Amino acid sequence: MSLEVIIGNNQQITEIPESWLTAFESVAHQAARLAMVHAAEDDAPLFHLATLEVALVDDVTSDQVHRDFMEIEGATDVITFHHGEIVIGAEVAERQAAEYGEPLAREILRYFVHGLLHLAGHEDADPAERAAMEAAQEIIVTQLWTADLRGRLNS
Repeated sequence: MSLEVIIGNNQQITEIPESWLTAFESVAHQAARLAMVHAAEDDAPLFHLATLEVALVDDVTSDQVHRDFMEIEGATDVITFHHGEIVIGAEVAERQAAEYGEPLAREILRYFVHGLLHLAGHEDADPAERAAMEAAQEIIVTQLWTADLRGRLNS
Protein backbone atom coordinates (compact mmCIF):
# COMPACT_ATOMS: atom_id res chain seq x y z
CA MET A 1 0.00 0.00 0.00
CA SER A 2 1.42 3.34 -1.02
CA LEU A 3 -0.67 5.71 1.07
CA GLU A 4 0.88 8.94 2.30
CA VAL A 5 -0.56 9.84 5.71
CA ILE A 6 -0.24 13.35 7.11
CA ILE A 7 -1.50 14.00 10.64
CA GLY A 8 -1.57 17.59 11.84
CA ASN A 9 -2.55 19.24 15.08
CA ASN A 10 -4.49 22.32 13.96
CA GLN A 11 -5.65 23.44 17.39
CA GLN A 12 -4.09 24.67 20.62
CA ILE A 13 -6.73 24.00 23.26
CA THR A 14 -6.17 20.28 23.88
CA GLU A 15 -2.56 19.33 24.56
CA ILE A 16 -1.39 16.96 21.83
CA PRO A 17 2.36 16.25 22.02
CA GLU A 18 4.23 16.16 18.72
CA SER A 19 5.36 12.62 19.64
CA TRP A 20 1.72 11.51 19.48
CA LEU A 21 1.41 12.65 15.86
CA THR A 22 4.54 10.69 14.99
CA ALA A 23 3.23 7.63 16.86
CA PHE A 24 -0.13 7.80 15.08
CA GLU A 25 1.61 8.14 11.72
CA SER A 26 3.70 5.06 12.59
CA VAL A 27 0.55 2.89 12.84
CA ALA A 28 -1.44 4.63 10.11
CA HIS A 29 -0.63 2.11 7.37
CA GLN A 30 -1.48 -0.82 9.62
CA ALA A 31 -4.72 0.93 10.60
CA ALA A 32 -5.60 1.50 6.94
CA ARG A 33 -4.87 -2.13 6.06
CA LEU A 34 -7.07 -3.32 8.92
CA ALA A 35 -9.86 -0.96 7.83
CA MET A 36 -9.62 -2.48 4.33
CA VAL A 37 -9.95 -5.97 5.81
CA HIS A 38 -13.15 -4.79 7.51
CA ALA A 39 -14.37 -2.83 4.46
CA ALA A 40 -18.10 -2.60 3.89
CA GLU A 41 -17.63 -1.98 0.14
CA ASP A 42 -15.24 -3.63 -2.30
CA ASP A 43 -14.64 -0.35 -4.13
CA ALA A 44 -14.59 2.05 -1.16
CA PRO A 45 -12.64 5.32 -1.37
CA LEU A 46 -9.88 4.05 0.94
CA PHE A 47 -8.76 1.56 -1.72
CA HIS A 48 -8.03 4.40 -4.16
CA LEU A 49 -6.43 7.11 -2.03
CA ALA A 50 -2.83 8.21 -2.51
CA THR A 51 -2.91 10.70 0.38
CA LEU A 52 -4.79 10.78 3.65
CA GLU A 53 -4.83 13.98 5.68
CA VAL A 54 -5.89 13.93 9.31
CA ALA A 55 -6.53 17.23 11.09
CA LEU A 56 -7.04 17.56 14.83
CA VAL A 57 -9.21 20.63 15.39
CA ASP A 58 -10.88 22.56 18.22
CA ASP A 59 -14.62 22.75 18.91
CA VAL A 60 -15.08 25.99 16.97
CA THR A 61 -13.54 24.51 13.82
CA SER A 62 -15.31 21.17 14.23
CA ASP A 63 -18.64 22.98 14.61
CA GLN A 64 -17.96 25.07 11.49
CA VAL A 65 -17.00 22.04 9.37
CA HIS A 66 -20.02 20.14 10.70
CA ARG A 67 -22.33 23.03 9.72
CA ASP A 68 -20.70 23.73 6.36
CA PHE A 69 -20.56 20.17 5.08
CA MET A 70 -23.26 18.27 6.95
CA GLU A 71 -25.65 21.05 7.93
CA ILE A 72 -25.52 19.88 11.55
CA GLU A 73 -24.85 22.27 14.39
CA GLY A 74 -22.24 21.52 17.03
CA ALA A 75 -18.75 20.10 17.39
CA THR A 76 -18.41 16.40 16.68
CA ASP A 77 -15.89 13.59 17.06
CA VAL A 78 -15.05 12.76 13.43
CA ILE A 79 -15.95 14.11 10.01
CA THR A 80 -14.68 12.12 7.04
CA PHE A 81 -14.44 13.27 3.45
CA HIS A 82 -14.20 10.67 0.70
CA HIS A 83 -11.38 12.60 -0.97
CA GLY A 84 -9.15 11.52 1.93
CA GLU A 85 -9.52 13.95 4.79
CA ILE A 86 -10.44 13.07 8.37
CA VAL A 87 -11.25 15.91 10.77
CA ILE A 88 -10.98 14.91 14.43
CA GLY A 89 -12.46 17.01 17.22
CA ALA A 90 -9.65 17.10 19.80
CA GLU A 91 -11.79 18.77 22.47
CA VAL A 92 -14.57 16.24 21.88
CA ALA A 93 -12.00 13.45 22.23
CA GLU A 94 -10.75 14.97 25.48
CA ARG A 95 -14.28 15.14 26.94
CA GLN A 96 -15.20 11.62 25.79
CA ALA A 97 -11.93 10.15 27.07
CA ALA A 98 -12.60 11.65 30.50
CA GLU A 99 -16.21 10.44 30.47
CA TYR A 100 -15.26 6.86 29.55
CA GLY A 101 -12.04 6.67 31.58
CA GLU A 102 -9.94 6.18 28.44
CA PRO A 103 -6.52 7.66 27.70
CA LEU A 104 -6.89 10.66 25.36
CA ALA A 105 -4.48 9.10 22.86
CA ARG A 106 -6.63 5.96 22.62
CA GLU A 107 -9.76 8.05 22.03
CA ILE A 108 -8.01 9.96 19.23
CA LEU A 109 -6.85 6.63 17.77
CA ARG A 110 -10.48 5.43 17.92
CA TYR A 111 -11.62 8.50 15.97
CA PHE A 112 -8.87 7.96 13.39
CA VAL A 113 -9.99 4.34 12.92
CA HIS A 114 -13.61 5.49 12.74
CA GLY A 115 -12.69 7.85 9.91
CA LEU A 116 -10.80 5.09 8.10
CA LEU A 117 -13.84 2.82 8.37
CA HIS A 118 -15.99 5.53 6.78
CA LEU A 119 -13.45 5.61 3.94
CA ALA A 120 -13.77 1.82 3.79
CA GLY A 121 -17.49 2.15 3.08
CA HIS A 122 -19.01 1.97 6.57
CA GLU A 123 -21.88 4.22 7.57
CA ASP A 124 -23.25 4.85 11.04
CA ALA A 125 -26.65 6.52 10.58
CA ASP A 126 -28.60 3.25 10.76
CA PRO A 127 -28.39 1.43 14.15
CA ALA A 128 -27.45 -1.94 12.57
CA GLU A 129 -24.76 -0.33 10.39
CA ARG A 130 -23.48 1.62 13.41
CA ALA A 131 -23.21 -1.59 15.46
CA ALA A 132 -21.23 -3.33 12.70
CA MET A 133 -18.96 -0.31 12.29
CA GLU A 134 -18.33 0.03 16.02
CA ALA A 135 -17.55 -3.69 16.31
CA ALA A 136 -14.94 -3.42 13.53
CA GLN A 137 -13.64 -0.20 15.06
CA GLU A 138 -13.04 -1.74 18.48
CA ILE A 139 -11.33 -4.80 16.98
CA ILE A 140 -8.93 -2.54 15.08
CA VAL A 141 -8.28 -0.20 18.03
CA THR A 142 -7.50 -3.22 20.22
CA GLN A 143 -5.09 -4.58 17.61
CA LEU A 144 -3.31 -1.22 17.27
CA TRP A 145 -3.19 -0.33 20.99
CA THR A 146 -0.02 -2.32 21.62
CA ALA A 147 2.67 -1.88 24.26
CA ASP A 148 4.91 -0.49 21.51
CA LEU A 149 2.38 2.20 20.54
CA ARG A 150 1.65 3.07 24.18
CA GLY A 151 5.41 3.40 24.74
CA ARG A 152 5.71 5.81 21.81
CA LEU A 153 2.80 7.83 23.12
CA ASN A 154 4.40 8.10 26.56
CA SER A 155 7.83 9.14 25.31
